[in-house]
Amino acid sequence: MPYECSDPTCDGGCDGGCGSGCGLLGGSLLGKDLLGGCCLGDCDLGEPFALFGENCGYSAGGWIQMGYFNNALPLFNSRADDLQLQQAWLWAEKSIDTSNGFDVGGRIDYIYGTDSQDTQAFGIPNGHWDEDWDNGPDYGNALPQVYMEAGYGDLSVKVGHFYTIIGWEVVSAPDNFFYSHAYTMYNSEPFTHTGALATLAVSEDIEVYGGYVLGWDSGFEDNGDAFLGGISLSVCEDVNLIYATVAGRFSDVTGGTHERGYMHSIVADVSVTEKLQYIFQTDYLDTQDQFNDGVRNTFDINQYLIYSLNDCLAMGGRFEWYNQEGVYTNYGDETDIYALTLGVNVKPHANVLVRPEIRWDWDDDGSAGLEKGDDQTTFGIDTIFLF
Repeated sequence: MPYECSDPTCDGGCDGGCGSGCGLLGGSLLGKDLLGGCCLGDCDLGEPFALFGENCGYSAGGWIQMGYFNNALPLFNSRADDLQLQQAWLWAEKSIDTSNGFDVGGRIDYIYGTDSQDTQAFGIPNGHWDEDWDNGPDYGNALPQVYMEAGYGDLSVKVGHFYTIIGWEVVSAPDNFFYSHAYTMYNSEPFTHTGALATLAVSEDIEVYGGYVLGWDSGFEDNGDAFLGGISLSVCEDVNLIYATVAGRFSDVTGGTHERGYMHSIVADVSVTEKLQYIFQTDYLDTQDQFNDGVRNTFDINQYLIYSLNDCLAMGGRFEWYNQEGVYTNYGDETDIYALTLGVNVKPHANVLVRPEIRWDWDDDGSAGLEKGDDQTTFGIDTIFLF
């Protein structure tokens, strides 16, 4: 069996395979006694099953994410009290290996589900790229990444349609601790870009990024002109800092509001102990239209605390302060939104992740569109099957 007990005080002893008190789920996942710690820390999930595997740098895979929220949140999870297929995801990749010199690769991602319409190239609402690949009011399809990558030595360049480097939370469900998302990620950060982005490993501790993109969230059509770049710095073994910025024209919609300006994200990722991780994030966004009138101005502080008991079980909390004008209100009407989320990640199998959470949202004046008004308590749970 994949789970083993290293604590001879468990019922039956280690020779008995952890006995009745430290079995598959009741044992290595939680331990015989959570407070006593019997078998706590022992969790051997083994190797995950891969449908396609990897060969000569080529690999493919995906996942299915299904979830439920009892109240609607205007941050991806907009279908209240409804079990929904959020992400049916497929990806294929040729990773590059520059250890022996020049190499070429690339990646393509496809998604179907309720998250797809928020992941399409909606920067220009004219049906270009995947913007109108909808299936009813909630479901649809998207191609959030289609790019080629070339590299030589410590330098690589990505060209095409790809995810942003801004922020800590991402669209792909398995790469986030929490089921729900932050206001910051959904409202003040781009999801995708189309253009070119270079990455240079200056040293083992420093990476720099720089490139040109056609604004925010657009496909292969001009939606602006912007610089995308940043720096990643390993301050020490346990602290990593990332500064990422995008500046220029973010959108250039014919007959609509143009938007240009500056935004940055600063993320500090700290390993407090071997099991405790702390993340601090702050973003700033300031944009104007073609007449130099303000469009959006936001500032936020997001803090995450994640404790991993073992590879099968982790607990975490997230607290967000989101200050905005121009997102949920008219520009000039400043409001504050707060959100506290507590969640658990459970892995009963190497290919299965379950994420229950409870979340509290507070809003100054009800402008954020919460289903219950100025404040709301929401329970959600999703399951991700990876292959």
